[in-house]
Amino acid sequence: MRMTTTSTPTDFTLRPASFIADREALRWVREEVFVAEQHIPPDTEWDSLDPAGDHLLAISSTGAPIGTARLTPDGRFSRLAVLKPWRGRGVGEALLKAMIDKARANGWKDLTLYAQVANEGFYTRHGFVSIGEPFDDVGIPHQFMRLKLRD
Repeated sequence: MRMTTTSTPTDFTLRPASFIADREALRWVREEVFVAEQHIPPDTEWDSLDPAGDHLLAISSTGAPIGTARLTPDGRFSRLAVLKPWRGRGVGEALLKAMIDKARANGWKDLTLYAQVANEGFYTRHGFVSIGEPFDDVGIPHQFMRLKLRD
């Protein structure tokens, strides 16, 4: 899938990623965003859901990884990470929409996520609804959210 926006000169593609074959690219993006930028402890960034998850990579026109996202077997969207220079250029939205499409294709009834409260509006704009009260996860306020995919 080739994505281009007109408001900002952006050129990137999305492709499925293998946790084993693409581990270094996934690790690099996630550690830049979550560990270096947001100070999340490295030992909490990687979990037992990674090997079984469906991963997606956003790749720049130069071949560099610029974003990631993951679907877990329990029906959760997680680990959306976009490198700072690429934010606001449609990368996160493209990753989210592609994973919503995959969840629908999988026949899932709902897609859930734990959004950082600062990003709650992004998910609300894509149809997710907040459920319950915000909670703390690794020192960052989060909100449980759900998107109904089918009845």
